[in-house]
Amino acid sequence: MTRLAQTVGLTDVQTEIVSTVRDFVDREIIPNAQELEHADAYPQAIVDAMRDMGLFGLMIPEEYGGLGESLLTYALCVEELARGWMSVSGVINTHFIVAYMIRQHGTDAQKQRFLPRMATGEVRGAFSMSEPELGSDVAAIRTRGVRNPDGGYAITGQKMWLTNGASSSLVAALVKTDEGAEKPHRNLTAFLVEKPTGFGEVAPGLTIPGKLDKLGYKGIDTTELIFDGYVAADDDVLGNAPGRGFAQMMDGVEVGRVNVAARACGVALRAFELAVRYAQQRSTFGKPIADHQAIAFQLAEMATKVEAAHLMMVNAARLKDSGERNDVAAGMAKYLASEFCAEVTQQSFRIHGGYGYSKEYEIERLMRDAPFLLIGEGTSEIQKTIISRNLIDEYRL
Repeated sequence: MTRLAQTVGLTDVQTEIVSTVRDFVDREIIPNAQELEHADAYPQAIVDAMRDMGLFGLMIPEEYGGLGESLLTYALCVEELARGWMSVSGVINTHFIVAYMIRQHGTDAQKQRFLPRMATGEVRGAFSMSEPELGSDVAAIRTRGVRNPDGGYAITGQKMWLTNGASSSLVAALVKTDEGAEKPHRNLTAFLVEKPTGFGEVAPGLTIPGKLDKLGYKGIDTTELIFDGYVAADDDVLGNAPGRGFAQMMDGVEVGRVNVAARACGVALRAFELAVRYAQQRSTFGKPIADHQAIAFQLAEMATKVEAAHLMMVNAARLKDSGERNDVAAGMAKYLASEFCAEVTQQSFRIHGGYGYSKEYEIERLMRDAPFLLIGEGTSEIQKTIISRNLIDEYRL
């Protein structure tokens, strides 16, 4: 049991779920993460075990075969998984964003069609907004869906940075459609694209070209998605609501930002654990380096940052669970946690000295994983834009 990042006020069920995940991480993920990450190998055995544990149905309502747990429970599980290996937490992140969007905005038929199979992990979700020539400017999306005279849409364009792009079987994709609205974001529609897993042309007009090579975040597949006249039915429009895709996706992104904050908390916690252990094992000038004030003060700073990030993440999750608006809280948590994660990981790396630069030591992997959290689900600059706009509105003279 870790002494940092504890959460007060959990139910017995929440405590048991998080404890079970923590034990699974210590037993199955941490001992295998280094080998899998360096080989850039998909952690199939770990994913199968997560599926058997019911983690793919964690936030899906019980009526659809899930556990019906809260965003807080999910976030705490993500924190534990990321503590073991950030890529494993990424396997379920996009899955739950898509499941949440269907739960909140889908039609009854769409909920019945997807949620029971998502709860078992039979259907796995991926989330697609970005394109090669745009990142945070979502309203500038170029992938276009043209309505066919006999119903449905023909979609053409290129999407980018799909986590689980090849291993997923359901993609929520944001596409530009002609709804006649003056504001660009009201001409965006969210499509539920069901597809086979794998690479290549997985369906007529739908291609997953290959896995993108990355600095870190290994093992998990990150891909492009190319539409070339792909035909989507009217029933594939989320909620049967053309033009509402932007709002639906942003609702999902709030869940994603809590997730990224939780992942940052997990990586930072692991970096601290490695540093505090190494500092007691490594000696210089006749005593463990932890007894030198320069190192002891660093450990104090790191622990404080881990604790602060965890508390902000928990607050953002609880706000979302309460039904309150949490865009500012989620933005603050994601911003602070990701920045603190980068700082704590860097401090742990320095405490390890030359050994931190060796691939034999776990901190080397964390050093490559941490930067992703600074940009995933919106950069720190985007979070500050969201936060500042809301603050100015709230405190307007």
